[in-house]
Amino acid sequence: MTLWVRFARNGATGFGTLAGEAIAVHAGDLFAGAAPTGESIALAAVRLLAPVQPGAFLGLWNNFHAAAAKQGNAIPEEPLFFLKNSRSVIGPGEAIRPPAGYEGKVLYEGELGLVIGQRVSNADEAEAAAAIFGLTCVNDVTALDLLTRDASFPQWTRAKGCDSFGPLGPAIATGLDWRSLSVQVALNGRVRQDYPLADMILPPARIVALISREMTLHPGDVIACGTSLGALPMRPGMEVAVTIAGIGTLTNPYAPSV
Repeated sequence: MTLWVRFARNGATGFGTLAGEAIAVHAGDLFAGAAPTGESIALAAVRLLAPVQPGAFLGLWNNFHAAAAKQGNAIPEEPLFFLKNSRSVIGPGEAIRPPAGYEGKVLYEGELGLVIGQRVSNADEAEAAAAIFGLTCVNDVTALDLLTRDASFPQWTRAKGCDSFGPLGPAIATGLDWRSLSVQVALNGRVRQDYPLADMILPPARIVALISREMTLHPGDVIACGTSLGALPMRPGMEVAVTIAGIGTLTNPYAPSV
């Protein structure tokens, strides 16, 4: 397994592989021939960024059996997905903020993120699996009252695409088997979500294959696989931490709007 990270240092950005408390700096294209430069940097000497800046950022709804059963939802045969604003992406430690003037509920939703590593279109599941570069943590933040503000038109893009509503990170793990993993979310240190990824209705390769029939996916695109039980509102001053073993912990404070 390899952990890929992006970082900022001295006004410049870079990327590399994380081992313990050191980053082996790489050059080139993360998805096409990245090569080590020989330089090693202490993790403490850099600021971690979101590990990827996606061109397309997709999220799934109703993709876990436990949540579907509790909410009385039918089991979908294809991905029920929406587009998040790719400019909503922030990295570890950056503040999540509600939009100016918004006083409604803002929910955290801890999820597994799939990072696409090669162009994929109209793929079968084997081709789709090969196109998944690695896995990351996602917090699919949602302004719940914007989603339902107009009874005639659920506003998924608006509610989930606000600035700072797309935390990703802290790393992309390659060579990690999702089947035995769980997503855990803690709010101010108290665990609020803890669910197994094996409960997923549509597994990663099938998600990518089915979406690729309608939308060509490109290197760096991210698909959030949906969340399960326990997604709750946050209050300013709280800290939310999404943990997936093997990937790490994505921690972000929830701050007032500015």
